Amino acid sequence: MQLTTIFRLVFKLAFFLATVIASAQEISGTWKGELKIQGMELPLAFNISETDGTYTTTMDSPMQNAFGIPTNGTTFKDNELIILQTQSGIEYTATFTDETFKGIFKQGGQEYPLDLIKGEKNVKKDKPQEPKKPYPYVSEEVTFKNATAGNIKFAGTLTLPKDVKNPPVVILITGSGAQNRDQELLGHKTFLVLSDHLTRQGIAVLRYDDRGTAKSEGDFSVATSFDFASDVEAAMTYLQTRNDVVDVNKIGLVGHSEGGLIAPIVAARNKNVAFCVLLAGPGVSGKEILLTQGKKAAELEDYPASDIAISQEISAKIYDICADYKGEASKEKIAALFQELKGKMTSEKAQRELTDTALKGQLKMITSPWMRAFLGYNPQTSLKKVTCPILAVNGEKDFQVLPALNLNAIEKGLKNNSDVTIKQFKDLNHLFQTSETGALSEYAKIEETFAPVALNYVSEWINARF
Repeated sequence: MQLTTIFRLVFKLAFFLATVIASAQEISGTWKGELKIQGMELPLAFNISETDGTYTTTMDSPMQNAFGIPTNGTTFKDNELIILQTQSGIEYTATFTDETFKGIFKQGGQEYPLDLIKGEKNVKKDKPQEPKKPYPYVSEEVTFKNATAGNIKFAGTLTLPKDVKNPPVVILITGSGAQNRDQELLGHKTFLVLSDHLTRQGIAVLRYDDRGTAKSEGDFSVATSFDFASDVEAAMTYLQTRNDVVDVNKIGLVGHSEGGLIAPIVAARNKNVAFCVLLAGPGVSGKEILLTQGKKAAELEDYPASDIAISQEISAKIYDICADYKGEASKEKIAALFQELKGKMTSEKAQRELTDTALKGQLKMITSPWMRAFLGYNPQTSLKKVTCPILAVNGEKDFQVLPALNLNAIEKGLKNNSDVTIKQFKDLNHLFQTSETGALSEYAKIEETFAPVALNYVSEWINARF
């Protein structure tokens, strides 16, 4: 009798419990969607599992070659899903309806629509140029400290060619943003491929995790290009103790993007830098870099000419304020200009992106110590002081550091240097991939990590001199 009553009660409550029971079963699995950011579609996946009513989730970002990223919390109640990943400032909130999660992805003050449907779990795939172990050279894990920055410790990899006694050695300097030693971006490990190529060509390579990134200590968020320059000098100091394996008189710097800004800063004040290679390095001021980059990016993403003109005008005013930053007063002026920009932009695409939350995030980013230093510096200051041999290369389709503008400026800054080589590669983008348009949206889709023509040019230039 009691058993029958229980079953009747279950059936009476079935309507109310069905959603909860089904949800516990149905949301376990892999849920996939695409973020649309700056004209690029970025696939994301959430792998949700449930144990005794508790949910756990990992994230995959296949384009970034990032899989199994742990999250801090997952809740699912009344068809409402919340996933948090506090380390990266990520929050995803969604409603479950018609076998789909319809929601909003938030990060760094930005908000993007993101709908998820159930799919197969992602499988990590290496890019074709990514080297596989065992390597035909020595690969040594190393650490060193920056004595000028509180003795923070850096972790890196020193690769040494076999059967080459005391080879020349290069320090790889990453581009903007917190990067690991491989400069891993959108599924590509640019510096792993570059390091592998150079070492196979008889050149030793030291690459390391940026401060506050991966296995290196420190705080990346408050650092500027000048702080990163001191980190490079710490790497040089370390290499000067390794005369057992490298030629300490042949230490060169190879910098990509911002790294191509940092290398001349270091070389200008350290005459023991033997040579520099600037890969898509800037030759003009930070303000001009950002204005030309923004204009070209907007053109590639088909923004109306009127929106581009308004953005250029207001952005120039914002950059001038940042370069002469005066605290809260400057921040208020910039916030007002952002609102003016929002009010004047006419396209639906611009209005969708210029939310108040997004502008708040932009205000924080544009007033950061790194950005203020970048906008206030002109590379000509250091270029004119560099006397060592320099190779400056760029891709014809680089929209981030426009090739003609910047290569010409670099050549001008080095007019008194007797050994300067300038080279522009046909069809290559900012990452030195063979591309169709050079747009950001192509980076992850291209299988090539670093065009062999550019790799060979760099190694041959170094070997011809050292």
